[in-house]
Amino acid sequence: MNVALWIAAGLLAAVALVGGAVKVAIPKAKLAAQRGGEWTQGISAGSIKAIGALEVLAAFGLVLPRLLDIAPVMVPVTAVCWMALMVGATTLHGRLGQGKLAMVTAAYFGLAVFVAVGRF
Repeated sequence: MNVALWIAAGLLAAVALVGGAVKVAIPKAKLAAQRGGEWTQGISAGSIKAIGALEVLAAFGLVLPRLLDIAPVMVPVTAVCWMALMVGATTLHGRLGQGKLAMVTAAYFGLAVFVAVGRF
């Protein structure tokens, strides 16, 4: 079970790190021009950067506390926060008619539930 939790947390951390880095590093106009970038409409550039920064922090919070054995309770807390972020992402993609992206974010939500329950 521990190995499965590490794999799930590592996968979520990789997704969070890449997704967050993209949001922080790429300007809003370029994100909007990408396929599936319609979600950026109506969201300020600062909000996009803030979401990206939260995702980067989540990437570290999903693995480092347990890895370093410093406040390991932060892993499930981070997973719960990631769940909240994925509820928003799933809702947004669903409203935009992006069913595939909504399903992907729902799957990330499920992985976060697994990590949160397994680590609490």
